Amino acid sequence: MATAVRPARPSPPQPRPGPRPPGPRPHPALRHLGPHWYAPVMGTAIVASAGAGLPLHLPGLRTACAAVWALALVALVAVLGARTLHWTHHRDRARADLLDPAVAPFHGCLSMALLAVGGGALVVGRDGIGVPAAVALDAVLFGAGTVVGLVTAVVVPYLMIVRHRIAPDRVTPALLLPLVAPMVSAALGPLLVPYLPPGQPRQTLLFGCLALFGLSLLATALVLPLVCGRLLTAGPLPLALTPSLFLVLGPLGQSTTAVGNLADAAPGAVPAPYAHAFTPFAVLYGVPVLGFALLWLALATALVVRARRRGMGFSMAWWAFTFPVGTCATGATGLARHTGLVALDVLAVALYALLLAAWSVAAVCTARGLVSGGLLAAPRPAPAEPRPATARTR
Repeated sequence: MATAVRPARPSPPQPRPGPRPPGPRPHPALRHLGPHWYAPVMGTAIVASAGAGLPLHLPGLRTACAAVWALALVALVAVLGARTLHWTHHRDRARADLLDPAVAPFHGCLSMALLAVGGGALVVGRDGIGVPAAVALDAVLFGAGTVVGLVTAVVVPYLMIVRHRIAPDRVTPALLLPLVAPMVSAALGPLLVPYLPPGQPRQTLLFGCLALFGLSLLATALVLPLVCGRLLTAGPLPLALTPSLFLVLGPLGQSTTAVGNLADAAPGAVPAPYAHAFTPFAVLYGVPVLGFALLWLALATALVVRARRRGMGFSMAWWAFTFPVGTCATGATGLARHTGLVALDVLAVALYALLLAAWSVAAVCTARGLVSGGLLAAPRPAPAEPRPATARTR
């Protein structure tokens, strides 16, 4: 005999879990890891590239440069991974950095780090990984760095116009960072020209680098007067920002390097009438610009010495002493190659010695700050600087 089955009683509704209490974010040490951390990658890569091109035949020099390039490659991978975690777990901080007029220009450092390591692969890294692997690595990093540089050169100025509000006395040389990234592409792109098929591919890359040269040069010409005007009307930069004066050397030295590398690559890429014009242009442009770069180097050094005497301590801004000086060294090397002047060889060696000293100090202080955790801590407000006394009027 069948028995009736009673329907199961519906279970009482379970209370929905409330919002989780805010807990510690993962990777808290990376919360304040900003885009300026690509600067050590740039500074390390230029030590390798500039050293390999020096007119010196010291035993072990090229091997040491190859080791430094490998260090730059490892640093690039590490910073890329850390910045990926930063954007993943601290997106609010990352967006705030993009909207901060003092931090946003440093997003151009990503492009230059990719390009510097990629160019170093062809200059000296090929000794360890082989030419095919070096060409492939440079092609990937050059393509990615150029795209990122062009995007940054548009997005950051756009944000400056529509979101940022920069007072005239707040203008700093850091504004040049997103604009100089295409110039790095123009300087390192010619290294890939000989590895492309003859004809249209080589011509396209060469003239594309020339267009990037003009883009960055004209954009820099618009911003550099603002930097000079700010110094003349508002006085020296705050102590912590004084090293950024060396950033002006970046577009100067990099553009000199670019015209030299374009002149080297032109004979096998473009027809004779154009190919012969690149070398005179490289000399006639590079010598005056390098002369102005030396003037600015002397002025910036004097202001840094002044700031150091007034208590300027170490910060990541000290990496501004490396990459811009390295571009002047490579620019002087290129000019020496096209003119045959021994004086330019001596200048290139002297600038490289300055680069090596600056890199050593910045690297040691950065390693010490990473071990202590001070460089990854939240930034502290800059102390107020004493104002110079003014004469009282009766």
